[in-house]
Amino acid sequence: MIVGKNENSDMTSFENMKVWQISMILMQKVYVLSKKFPSEESYDLTRQIRKASKSILANLAEGCSRYTFTDKASKFVIARGECAEVRAFLLMAIALNYLAKQEAEEALKLQEEVSRMLSGLIKTCRNQAL
Repeated sequence: MIVGKNENSDMTSFENMKVWQISMILMQKVYVLSKKFPSEESYDLTRQIRKASKSILANLAEGCSRYTFTDKASKFVIARGECAEVRAFLLMAIALNYLAKQEAEEALKLQEEVSRMLSGLIKTCRNQAL
């Protein structure tokens, strides 16, 4: 995990973080998969899953810019929540037969990996804040 040595240190650029890089791949995968959704979902499920996948990245970037480890952890918690939304939306798409389970498998695995990494990042930041 990339975390500064103390609360006055900056975290390394968010683009260099493995969790950012995997989240970027997840977002790209979400865009590809959501193109398969029916047109009536354009302003509902399609928009929501795309927004959630982008919010993971945005909250990671914002968390890295925060000054204290407590503030950083807070943004990473939000990113983890957005990550859970992506999973929920993928499962909804499968349940609605917009995607076959095997089509969504890679995105679901990426989502799990991002979620685990965010949990580790949150734990590290909270420990640093003590």
